[in-house]
Amino acid sequence: MPIGRVTQVVDCRESMGMGKGGGLAQRGTISECRYPDVIVVGMSPGRRHVTKPVCDITSGLRREGVEFSVSTLVLNAGSGVPPDAPNVAGSALGAYFGLTGKEIEQIEQHKVAILHHGNVRSHVVAKVRFILAQCDVAAVVVSQAPIDYEDLAKEGVKTAYVMPPPEKVKTKGTVMAIVSGVTRGQTPPRDKLAEVISAVMNVMKSK
Repeated sequence: MPIGRVTQVVDCRESMGMGKGGGLAQRGTISECRYPDVIVVGMSPGRRHVTKPVCDITSGLRREGVEFSVSTLVLNAGSGVPPDAPNVAGSALGAYFGLTGKEIEQIEQHKVAILHHGNVRSHVVAKVRFILAQCDVAAVVVSQAPIDYEDLAKEGVKTAYVMPPPEKVKTKGTVMAIVSGVTRGQTPPRDKLAEVISAVMNVMKSK
């Protein structure tokens, strides 16, 4: 019977980091775990190697002794909005949000994906739709701006509670839960972190 701490080996550096602390991973990197259960998908780049609150959610899940493994993926092109999103001209610095084939494979290896994509409602919806159109995975959406299942269903995103008409479904994956009010760039309050953990655990139980 094991006694004491459980050791995790984490490979979080695909290539040399950027900016200060050049050894830290930034865009295009993943911290992998032994068993691919949950992946936290974050925006990029940022002053930190993983954009808050993604790092807090990841460490919170591990700290709470959740009985599954957690990976973190920092997207190579996590800023802006998808090129097919409405009002794309309003995206940050003209950047386009996108996924590489490798990132799609990494996400689909997991049972649950926690998607965190900023604080503009239309951008969050567009990014969730874009990811789940390519990745067949159960998702927990974490956002700063308040969004609901109707917002997602209107854009063709399958959700656990509201489904778009069959002819308008645009996604392979399904949004199972939404946690709003989590501020980008800041440590989330304990109640919001607990809400995310509870949502993930409920989705895992249903798998």
